[in-house]
Amino acid sequence: MTRTNWAKNLTFSAQEISVPETVEQVQEVVARSRAVHVVGTGHSFSPIADTTGTLITLERMPEQFELTGSTARVSAGMRLARLAELLHASGAALPTMPSLPHITLAGTCTTATHGSGNTVPSLASTVRAIELVGPDGTLRRVERGTPDFNGSVVALGALGVAVTLEIDVEPTFEVEQRVHRDVPWATLTDHFDALYGSAYSVSSFTQYRGTAEVWVKRRLDAPQPDLSWLGGHESTEPRHPVPGQPAHHCTAQLGEPGPWHERLPHFRAAFTPSVGTELQSEFFVAREHASPALQALTTLANDFAPILLTSEIRTVDADEQWLSPVHDRPSVAFHFTWRQEAEAVAAVANKIEHALAPFTPRPHWGKVFTLDRTTLASRYPRWTDFAALLNRTDPQGKFRNTTINTWFPQPPA
Repeated sequence: MTRTNWAKNLTFSAQEISVPETVEQVQEVVARSRAVHVVGTGHSFSPIADTTGTLITLERMPEQFELTGSTARVSAGMRLARLAELLHASGAALPTMPSLPHITLAGTCTTATHGSGNTVPSLASTVRAIELVGPDGTLRRVERGTPDFNGSVVALGALGVAVTLEIDVEPTFEVEQRVHRDVPWATLTDHFDALYGSAYSVSSFTQYRGTAEVWVKRRLDAPQPDLSWLGGHESTEPRHPVPGQPAHHCTAQLGEPGPWHERLPHFRAAFTPSVGTELQSEFFVAREHASPALQALTTLANDFAPILLTSEIRTVDADEQWLSPVHDRPSVAFHFTWRQEAEAVAAVANKIEHALAPFTPRPHWGKVFTLDRTTLASRYPRWTDFAALLNRTDPQGKFRNTTINTWFPQPPA
């Protein structure tokens, strides 16, 4: 059997694909396999989830959802759209949502995927406890506050198969979304903090050629901001982040109030997200460097032009996860959606890494980048701690793959 990732730029090299329907079956598959890795919805553009052994998908696992106070216990393979539906029906909410509600909770957390907002860290920061099937098939629980916890959530699937997560939730809330077009570039570079502090969630889409389109998502329990100083004009028709794509794929705009899970993502759960035939990259720098980093990226506008579909600029608060790109620093994220031209994308990603080098960018683990192990290790203060945790937890390397071994070489037996 073969299975490709979502963008179909990668074909997994697994000898076997397993679709367990119980935790006990997950344990059995892991225990008998010489090499194993779990894959979510395949919304990754790097071979981070690949394996030459058994590829596990949790898509047929029974749905778990238990809400107790401000904690939800959830099956790890549940898609965010379904989780949001269950939470909202129970009067609860997540503090943030990524652009796509189509991806799984575990996949989101293990790569530190995020939404946007100055005060909102990655979804991994909501995790209180995680239940993992280890290399011998044993089920173990790791809780917040224990020594290895902050290395166990954003773990790239290298510590085991997550089957259950317990997460922090909050009371449900409503959001409205407005899009401002033709915002001058100087608004971003000269007034970055004011712009991104103006609402609960702010994203800018740009081609780095003098203007941006700013998407402002305001919680209805916060006052309406005066954004007349932005420049440009508020759109009177719905927009898609990628020029030329149909706006009906996107969540409601034009100031129409709605529940959090139908406004915080850019895309509706009912439609195939974004473009599909694309590649993506994302780089994070400390928020204090946002303006000079923006200016550095404008020098690459001509390099971007042949392959860039759109670039999103958003902010994310710091978290404590060792391998999170926002570990210990509030960040600005520069996200790039590219045409599916792998060699050209890798070359431009390398140029971005060099342009942002003074600001020590960290990449999104599931997207396209070229940074080497030495550079990556220098940018994550707990890198060696994670390497030691990986060696203790999986000494035989059952959950490793070529990518993991490149970043965290397995010690000799």
